[in-house]
Amino acid sequence: MAFRPSLLLSAALITAVPAAFAQERTDFEQQAREIYRNVVEVRSARGHENVPEIVDYVVGELKAAGFTDEDIEVTDYDNDGEATQGLVVWYRSPDPQDKPIALLAHMDVVDALAEDWVREPYKLIEEEGYFFGRGTADNKYGVTSLVATFIRLKEEGFEPTRDLVMVLSGDEETGMVSTRAQANWVAEEVDPAFVLNADAGGLGLDDNGEPLDYGIQGAEKTYATFELTVTNPGGHSSAPRADNAIYELADALKKIEAYKFPVRYNDLTLASIEAAGRKRLDRLGNAQRAFAADPTDEDAIETLRANPATVGQIGTTCIATMLRAGHAENALPQSATATVNCRIFPGVGIEATEATLKDVVGNEDVQFELISDLVESPESGMREDVLAAVETALEARGVTDVDIIPHMSAGGTDGMHYRNLGYDTYGVGGAAAKQNDTFAHGLNERLLVSSFYDGLDHFYVILKELAGPDEG
Repeated sequence: MAFRPSLLLSAALITAVPAAFAQERTDFEQQAREIYRNVVEVRSARGHENVPEIVDYVVGELKAAGFTDEDIEVTDYDNDGEATQGLVVWYRSPDPQDKPIALLAHMDVVDALAEDWVREPYKLIEEEGYFFGRGTADNKYGVTSLVATFIRLKEEGFEPTRDLVMVLSGDEETGMVSTRAQANWVAEEVDPAFVLNADAGGLGLDDNGEPLDYGIQGAEKTYATFELTVTNPGGHSSAPRADNAIYELADALKKIEAYKFPVRYNDLTLASIEAAGRKRLDRLGNAQRAFAADPTDEDAIETLRANPATVGQIGTTCIATMLRAGHAENALPQSATATVNCRIFPGVGIEATEATLKDVVGNEDVQFELISDLVESPESGMREDVLAAVETALEARGVTDVDIIPHMSAGGTDGMHYRNLGYDTYGVGGAAAKQNDTFAHGLNERLLVSSFYDGLDHFYVILKELAGPDEG
């Protein structure tokens, strides 16, 4: 069923941990930090083929905690000529009472260049109240959370009432070859009741570090990338032609830049936008509340479209991300190509989006090619047991009076492939972050140190709630 605003729950954050306690970390916290350091410091980006190094390390930690070869499956994949791996770990129930739960995270990252960063990107650095490093947020914290929780539960002798299956992919940021294969394997071999994704969701904080709300991902936009190409006979640069491949392509891109896709919304996005607006008294908050009340409000639409954090919530977006053109500085270009990345609102469709772009460009000489192998996924209806488990996890870390808000991600995660196969999938990450504070995929990515430690119990509590014996 579709999410209804009336399903909002309450939960949230308490006071910060005293500074003195911050220096007195438990054995589990220290162990988790060491896992975090080891996975962050592996350059598991495309072109380096280092994902197997993370797999080897994680497998060693899991075996030391008591997982056996029968519980662990390492699979090799070819991502467009580059080797990567996936890892599946089965935490078995001695007497399963319910269908399994699958848990997702990804081990790869978008690459980072040391010369562009203030600090070394592939070294875990703790400064100014943050952990800095590529993947500290996306998604090495998710990997750390799941691996550390499995180890903790195993060492405690926890016996779940249903199987728990951790699935770590190796190329979520690129071809998603491992993700697709793993999703199909999970469907055939596990057939879970639902899927929990550590690569989405989390606790939102204001600029002062106070909690705003907890977002649970229940839907994702469709990821689609097109290449637009213009060709031309070219010639010598001293004899310019009236037509020019670069100028012609630039005209097409300027038309795409100016075009605004139709406004879209559903129950989930309206609830998310309305709840976010209730936390703000500024112009953006006013616009969010106005849009939730009336999605045709032009002033509200204009404000939401002008903000990078909200534009993706009210419709499809297509944006130019890469260019290549010409072959010599003294020759007219024989071809010019632009990469246009689209995030398509659920239900719109890829073919319809391409048709719209072609109409906007209005030039049959501009060739379109879909270069992404994409998946269109539906939204997941909210499960009461998952919502209740998240609420309990928040309360366990000291939280009250914060709405749990299902939302749609403008980006894409492994979860889309599981939704596409019919499995309700929920982004329920344990991290807390201020708006625009993680810099995922960008420079100087970071995660609050307090968020790292406060969120370590998150999946521990959730799994005990959803797969623990009834103690009543």
